[in-house]
Amino acid sequence: MTKEEITEKIQEWYKIHKPAIKETVETVVFVVVMVIIIRFFIGEIRWIPSGSMHPTLLEGDRIFVERYSRFYTTPKRGDIMVFYPPFEKLKNTPWKVFSRLTGFFCKDIAYIKRVVGMPGDKFELKADNTGKYTVYINDKPLNEPYIQSPYDYTPCTEAMMCGPVIIPAKHYLMLGDNRGNSQDGRYWGLLPQDRFIGRAVFVFWPFTRAKILH
Repeated sequence: MTKEEITEKIQEWYKIHKPAIKETVETVVFVVVMVIIIRFFIGEIRWIPSGSMHPTLLEGDRIFVERYSRFYTTPKRGDIMVFYPPFEKLKNTPWKVFSRLTGFFCKDIAYIKRVVGMPGDKFELKADNTGKYTVYINDKPLNEPYIQSPYDYTPCTEAMMCGPVIIPAKHYLMLGDNRGNSQDGRYWGLLPQDRFIGRAVFVFWPFTRAKILH
């Protein structure tokens, strides 16, 4: 078969299948656009890979993370937030931005922790003579019924941020509920507000653990 005949066959095949190809491309483009819109304006599904949020969240839990509230409010104390930690370098190349918007092949590290310190707060972590740790906000003990145990803490060292420290504007202190097994703000510092991805609102899988996250 000559080159001209091959070209003619390809053109003939394309002419026959052109409507199907066009429909497939339009469908793929529509799906990608809808995924971007849903993930950017509404929310996304995440899974819990570690035990840093015990007992609130367990390994393997599937959660829904809403993103719409960021358009009209800022995180509140007690909110469970998904975010990019400050040490994670986020590249803004077209492909990296696309992967973050769609979730396709996204390798950027995201954490999930609880908002404990707010902008303007004075934060301090203290231990008494029994080994019980307490978070103090503005010199008052913070009631934290959600943590694993007030005795199950990684002891503070000079390399950790245990306060006292005044949290600057547009920064937050993020801590895991499992204070004895959580790489959180005590180790890497305060989180800039623009690093938030969204707020975890409920667990939907497994069904036996389905619940709203307050």
